[in-house]
Amino acid sequence: MQETQVMLTGRPVISATGLFTPPESITNEELVASFNAYVDRHNAAHPEAEPLAYSSVEFIEKASGIKARHVMSKAPILDPDTMCPRLPERPNDELSVMAEIGVAAARQALERAGRKPEDVDAVLCAASNMQRAYPAMAIEIQQALGIEGFGFDMNVACSSATFGIQTAADYVRAGNAKSVLVVSPEITSGHLNWRDRDSHFIFGDVATAVLVEDAAIAPAQHWDILGTRLKTVFSNNIRNNFGFLNRAAPEGEGTPDKLFVQEGRKVFKEVVPMVAQMILEEADRLGIDPAALRRLWLHQANAGMNRLISHKVLGHEASEDESPTVLDTYGNTSSAGSIIAFHQHSDDLALGDTGLICSFGAGYSAGTVFVRKVA
Repeated sequence: MQETQVMLTGRPVISATGLFTPPESITNEELVASFNAYVDRHNAAHPEAEPLAYSSVEFIEKASGIKARHVMSKAPILDPDTMCPRLPERPNDELSVMAEIGVAAARQALERAGRKPEDVDAVLCAASNMQRAYPAMAIEIQQALGIEGFGFDMNVACSSATFGIQTAADYVRAGNAKSVLVVSPEITSGHLNWRDRDSHFIFGDVATAVLVEDAAIAPAQHWDILGTRLKTVFSNNIRNNFGFLNRAAPEGEGTPDKLFVQEGRKVFKEVVPMVAQMILEEADRLGIDPAALRRLWLHQANAGMNRLISHKVLGHEASEDESPTVLDTYGNTSSAGSIIAFHQHSDDLALGDTGLICSFGAGYSAGTVFVRKVA
């Protein structure tokens, strides 16, 4: 029997999402106890130096809104002698840890869409840090899933997932693919300086996946992508200097700038108005009343930033229903944060409801994806 040929529309939609959450979690109380034990040891060993300050649960929650974070390697992070995840290298013929969690999220997305791997044309691995330079993580994920076609990695820090969604949507619009997986495995615990009081509480680990497809093949319940917009403005206020050229300057190896560093106050002051203006301009271009948006799935980095951005967009203080938070239990998961929020807080929306997936972070980078629920 000959298979019926589907006429593609060139109109991209989100068919499904997937989420992998590491089983281990670190509470603020556990993190503070570990950090303060390290401070005691450091201060005792360096009596001539300016003493390091303690951290506290109150400080962390006031600064960020974070209460806990999932991690791939809990015990070593909490060990004052280590304070870093320990993920042993695997043989080259074994699935990499980053690919492993990406595959888990991708399989859930495929299952939720009723899709088989052979139905997918491409895999984009969109994340803030790649486990290696090559072969691409996307190609390894593609191989593990059994997908024909192509894959590649892309890195725009905290906006990698939304940049990936627009890239996937553009492939669909151009007719170059009918089904694209955007996978964001974020093992951010690996680039965090757990000995830095100002940032030791920020990040957590997770993996998300978004299946972007042509509307003609989408499941009955899906999300129309009404429009996407990307923006970058160069800034050093969030930076990580780790890279393959470090070995060419060995005197700098292991210094704090080879991990995550940021000027938090500057980031807050500069990114909030930039993102709010970008959202309002794109809503105007699309003919969408921003005050009528049913839900905002914002980047999960800082509760205060989200509160201000949502207020500027909606015109009032957003409720938890209008701008849901996953930051409190997941921490900052870089590009995955807004996707986690969408994955966990979108099923209850009604037919025709309109919402916004939005990312912002290092670069500076920002991405908006306006969607409407179809059922």
